[in-house]
Amino acid sequence: MAAAPLSADQIRALPADLPAWTVRDGKLHRDCRFADFSEAFGFMARVALAAESLGHHPEWTNVWNRVTIDLTTHDCGGLSDLDVALAHQIDRLLG
Repeated sequence: MAAAPLSADQIRALPADLPAWTVRDGKLHRDCRFADFSEAFGFMARVALAAESLGHHPEWTNVWNRVTIDLTTHDCGGLSDLDVALAHQIDRLLG
């Protein structure tokens, strides 16, 4: 799936569309906390499956019960529709 870069107006509208996310350093950013490492790692496994289905993968880190996610599209040099689609899938996984 080819990525379509977001316009400046679309980027400005992201807080309304994705209220749990922020735009930080030109990337969609979200911090998640879980009960423990197993819950965090299980979440990451579910996100990995969603990312594979889109052919678009997050920049992320995991430290015990915390997962930090940054979404950007390197091919576009910034944010794209794929970042928004993956963010929505992540939000659904978090319930």
